[in-house]
Amino acid sequence: MNDERPEIDGVTPQAAIPGGEFRIKGRHFQRDQRPGVLIGDVTAPVVIGSDSLVIARVPEGASVGELVVSDGQQPSDVWNCEIGIQIAEGLHPVASPAVDRLGAIYSTFSGARGQKVPVAVYKIDLNYNARPFVTEMMNATGLAFGPDGMLYVSSRHDGIVYQVSSEGNLSVYVEGMGVATGMAFDKDGNLFVGDRSGTIFKIAPNRQIFVFATMEPSIAAYHLAIGPDGDLFVTGPTTSSFDAVYRINREGEVSVFYRGLGRPQGLAFDENGNLYVAASTSGRRGVVRIEPQGRADLYLSGPGIVGLAFTPSKAMVVTTNNALYRVDVGIRGLISHS
Repeated sequence: MNDERPEIDGVTPQAAIPGGEFRIKGRHFQRDQRPGVLIGDVTAPVVIGSDSLVIARVPEGASVGELVVSDGQQPSDVWNCEIGIQIAEGLHPVASPAVDRLGAIYSTFSGARGQKVPVAVYKIDLNYNARPFVTEMMNATGLAFGPDGMLYVSSRHDGIVYQVSSEGNLSVYVEGMGVATGMAFDKDGNLFVGDRSGTIFKIAPNRQIFVFATMEPSIAAYHLAIGPDGDLFVTGPTTSSFDAVYRINREGEVSVFYRGLGRPQGLAFDENGNLYVAASTSGRRGVVRIEPQGRADLYLSGPGIVGLAFTPSKAMVVTTNNALYRVDVGIRGLISHS
């Protein structure tokens, strides 16, 4: 019999939302029965349990990231990780949320193609109260704030990018964007829009439209983000499990920044130039962090994640296909325009 107390040597990834999994490595996890795991005061289901490795699923209701492994008689010391807290539900995002300068969060109820929904875009305030923001719109898809502080929303139904006033009123900003999906503004006020059938459009501040780049069509959507050097980064999931993040320079030349992700979707940069992508790597789904040098690891574990954004309070906001989570990661996002 092993009289040693369980010891945790490491937990990966460092963050998760309910349904995600932590891989816990250490020693003396098991006596006469399978190891047990508590996250806060909630019991976590154990997927794999051995003396040196435990994989535990984050249960609904977990809110405090204090993880403990027990061998049935003694608990380990606490290992701190980050757990996402659900702040909104009943949504249907298909891309990343948008965050305004004050920290309010905007997310969509996109609906099926051609479906008219009562509310297209919700605004979630700093107290996490969700209220209707945009109502008269079909298939709201991509969201982006412009240098003017206004919200822009693409519609994959009619190929229009709408400009939204602070009261939620729509006006057409530009049309003819095909199956319009992801969007991003650069520091000069140019708007990039992904038509998932294979075109990245560039709209100048005077609304002149250019074909900026062409790409392989996506089965779902293009997702766009501006990097720290002003290049455009694009994901567009295909049927492959070995998809890429693409980098498009200011001349419109497309190159592969990183290859090896499953169904990459929404993406965002932090102030240090690390790229975070909703994707799977090595069969594990969540948010993958890719360093500027190209090294990738799973940063956050969770199912059904379609996008993410950073808030002024250094939290990560994660959208799944029906809900919104806040994870207090202490990371400042990159400000791509002033």
